[in-house]
Amino acid sequence: MSAIARIGAVGVFLWQVLAALRPSRAQFADTLKQVHSIGARSVPIVAVGGAFVGLVLSLQGHRTLENFGATNALGTMLGLTLYRELGPVLTAILFAGRAGSAMAAELGLMRATDQVQALSMMAIDPLGKVVAPRFVAGVVAVPLLTAVFCAFAILGGYFQAVWVLGLDPGHFWAALQGSVELGEDLGQALLKACVFGFACTLLATYVGYHAEPTIEGTSVATTQAVVHGSLMVLFLDFLISATLF
Repeated sequence: MSAIARIGAVGVFLWQVLAALRPSRAQFADTLKQVHSIGARSVPIVAVGGAFVGLVLSLQGHRTLENFGATNALGTMLGLTLYRELGPVLTAILFAGRAGSAMAAELGLMRATDQVQALSMMAIDPLGKVVAPRFVAGVVAVPLLTAVFCAFAILGGYFQAVWVLGLDPGHFWAALQGSVELGEDLGQALLKACVFGFACTLLATYVGYHAEPTIEGTSVATTQAVVHGSLMVLFLDFLISATLF
């Protein structure tokens, strides 16, 4: 399948998923289950990743700013770097590696074991039953996980800056609060997180739902979900930053 045909197929799949969304109690329950599975269970890896990113940013940023006598601006550098770029991007990549691969593998195995066909034979829409809840859960979970990532990154950066490097905590928080704006910086992070969650979840569900009904096909779909999702996040990050901000 050519690249243009693949893009068209993804667009058709998106339209079918959106059409399968129903305001029903059963689909709402399935969506909550998926939010817990792909969102809540991703909190530990996102929190640990955010803490280490904050530690590294403070360490490297302090070394760089020290050459210019501007170590008091470490909070500014940390906050702007996290909210504008690293927070939503790294969260989405971690989400693609952990939850995106899981969604593709689950849907691929359902295809390989004829569970999708069984749902159709029982007059149950497989898109509404197994794809739509995962799609909505992914779009909802990534912004929340981005907030967790940024919070733990700031805590890790604060620990490194104040308790290890000896910076004044008042200067750190004053620089952070004075530079990060609610609408521009936090809004940019949430907007990117929503777009990244949309793209990662759409690609993961697409490759999983259309995987070859074999074990090898499931393996290929899982790999594609991670690779294509991560590359799409980087592309969309550049596109959003260049056009909107």
